[in-house]
Amino acid sequence: MTTITKVRPRALVRASGGPRYAVALAVDALGTGLLRPFLLLFGVTVLRLSASATGIAMTVGVVMGLTCMPAVGRWLDRGARSTVVAASMLVRVAGVALLLAAPAGHVGLFAAAALFLGIGNQAWPAAHAALVATVAHGRERDAALAGGRALRNAGLGAGALLATACLAGGTTALRALAAGTGLAYLAAAALAWSVHLHARPVAGPAEDRTDAAAPRMGVLLAANVVFAFCLNVTEVALPLVLVTQLHASPMWSAAVFVTNTVLVVTLQVPVTVLLSRFSRRTVLALAGLVVAASYLGFLAATSLRPGWSAPAVAAVSVVCTLGEIIYAGSATALVTALAPAPVLGRALARFQLSTGVGLAVSPAVITTLAARGPAVLWGTLTAATLLSATAVATEQDDTTQPGDRPRRARAGSSAPRSC
Repeated sequence: MTTITKVRPRALVRASGGPRYAVALAVDALGTGLLRPFLLLFGVTVLRLSASATGIAMTVGVVMGLTCMPAVGRWLDRGARSTVVAASMLVRVAGVALLLAAPAGHVGLFAAAALFLGIGNQAWPAAHAALVATVAHGRERDAALAGGRALRNAGLGAGALLATACLAGGTTALRALAAGTGLAYLAAAALAWSVHLHARPVAGPAEDRTDAAAPRMGVLLAANVVFAFCLNVTEVALPLVLVTQLHASPMWSAAVFVTNTVLVVTLQVPVTVLLSRFSRRTVLALAGLVVAASYLGFLAATSLRPGWSAPAVAAVSVVCTLGEIIYAGSATALVTALAPAPVLGRALARFQLSTGVGLAVSPAVITTLAARGPAVLWGTLTAATLLSATAVATEQDDTTQPGDRPRRARAGSSAPRSC
């Protein structure tokens, strides 16, 4: 098995799609960071919608956005790469335009805007992973995927901080933030499209293997729904526990969020590279164990006396973030290694669908479990995550993983035409 002992920044940028594409990712992430945390606030404050109507519209947008994934997968398998990435950004430009055009009290246009934003947000991860898998292979590809996630988190964090600083301006500032987001998406789409990366789809008998990856990935996709819960722990579970159950200052939730962002940005690539000596499946199972251990840590932390619980929860959140980093560095990489080239797009689309389902249902599941007490919340999450980790670890692949060695370009292969 090939391992990476050192990551050179220039090589990482090339493996991620090139400098222009890296800038596109940064600009796109900055725009998302400007708007995503404040979309609810925009609906309530600017459009004068009720909190419940705004929340329902946003949820419907996310769920309906997932329905586009089969079409995205087929589009990718026809060879599109940078075009799909650019389209995922352009559709969000349309969403922002609808947001700005919506008059006060018009829930329909807000729901349409949330739908377009949801489609773009759901389509982007699969399109990005397919693009990276076309220009990089093996463990270099894994590092490039990790680098893209670190860059995206940095942009999201910077955008969120910038938006927070502008909130004092009221509704005018929120509209300006939305407009800035739209411009950022438009610039990112232009940069991504300018890369002009296309893959030649495999023709002939390989086309008959449309669903070849599905049986082999069934357990992985099911487990991923549960694994994805860890991505919402920092944004949903911990603020809920800290503020409503431990009656701690909201500053603790902010500190946990900032720490999570900083750790992902700084550690995503080094941790992925460090663990490249092990199989991706083993690393993904390890991620489940680390996340499950953090859930038990949260349970123990919430049982401490007042004054100690909040700092303990914040400390355990570091362990949870480490598990999140290990999960993010191995899950998509495992999918790209398992999927045959003719169905890579559909495999990535199915994986993103499972992630989206996990993210969509986790707030409702977490809040329902939390209402029954810390033992039910953290105990259930621990058991489900351990079960998923065990299933991933014991699943046997019916083919060898091709991801540890470069795929040789041949007639009809997925070799890039230009970059």
